[in-house]
Amino acid sequence: MDEFVLLFRMDIITREAQPSPEQLEDYMKQYHDWVGGIAAQNKFIGGTGLSTEGRVLKYNDVITDGPYAEIKESVAGYIMIKAKDFDEAVSLSKACPMLNGEGNSIEIRKITGSHSNA
Repeated sequence: MDEFVLLFRMDIITREAQPSPEQLEDYMKQYHDWVGGIAAQNKFIGGTGLSTEGRVLKYNDVITDGPYAEIKESVAGYIMIKAKDFDEAVSLSKACPMLNGEGNSIEIRKITGSHSNA
């Protein structure tokens, strides 16, 4: 099994794009059910949400506020999963309820390095 990180990208800044408290509660239940399904297959490694605050450090010691205030799409969180290959990682990701939101996306990246289980 390989390890993959799923980066959840969505508009976390624009006020109009944010769900109501009731919608958020419903979305979080759907999300936790989806993650629970991955965990039930023993393929969930971990993950978390990210705050809207941040800094971006660039070449030549340039520091800007983030996350990427000039664009709406930001990384809202991530999880790490185990899958036999990219196809399985994509298949597991397709069921994520976050994809029901217009403009939302999941970036799937294989984790490389000595800590990854091959």
